[in-house]
Amino acid sequence: MTAPAGEALHAAVSLRPRPAPTGMLSASLTFGWRALLKIRHVPEQLADVIGIPLLFTLMFTYLFGGALAGSPHAYLQFLLPGSLALAVLFLTVYSGVTLNRDLAAGTFDRFRSLPIARAAPIAGGLLGDAGRYLLASALVIGLGLAIGFHPRGGTAGVLAAVGLVVVFASSLSWAWIALGLILRTPSAVMSAGFTLLFPLTFISNIFVPPLTMPPWLRAAARLNPVTHLVTASRGLMSGTATAGQVEWALAASAALTAIFAPLALRLYRNKH
Repeated sequence: MTAPAGEALHAAVSLRPRPAPTGMLSASLTFGWRALLKIRHVPEQLADVIGIPLLFTLMFTYLFGGALAGSPHAYLQFLLPGSLALAVLFLTVYSGVTLNRDLAAGTFDRFRSLPIARAAPIAGGLLGDAGRYLLASALVIGLGLAIGFHPRGGTAGVLAAVGLVVVFASSLSWAWIALGLILRTPSAVMSAGFTLLFPLTFISNIFVPPLTMPPWLRAAARLNPVTHLVTASRGLMSGTATAGQVEWALAASAALTAIFAPLALRLYRNKH
């Protein structure tokens, strides 16, 4: 290499020390904002956030209400807390789909080269997803109130139920993040996620009380963490919730996080 060329190369290389890694909280908030900006620039992503809650609430209320409760209005009082959980939990699959899509595009390779906390992109993605969950919750509650839902637990009960559902959904999102790190394509993640999510949500007390089920199915529904979530949400909205019901839902959320968050982070660290 000639001397002028060597001097030019030397001048192009920064001699300043590598910046210290950004704090976990700051980086996570930045990536959370990135997730929201992606929705802003690609509004088509809101189709599921808006469509799923409205479709599920209207369809199940008016299709099943007369047969199961005598009238759609009577059934709505039972269904809406479960419809809230169903709509939000269906959106959790997109945590894994979005992560897998970013991995396939090489975006996370760029993130690895930045001086940031290693887990910040995943934590930020979860924060962005929480915004989607809150939007879906607002749509379900707003529609329910418009067509005749009357929460006897008042505003405080509704807000507490929404908070509980968002906490549970964020915990469940770790499972789909792990799936997104294992499978090869976003479509595979979506297919596997919904295949697992359908029995998890439908074999529960979202649509009917477990007492109406055959004994073997009733036992499965009572062991289902979604059943505990819906029971607590229903109790909060009706003003009849007990501390035990809420604690069971929170314990299920903690268990999901304890199982899947370390697995997802290990898979992410080992991902090349």
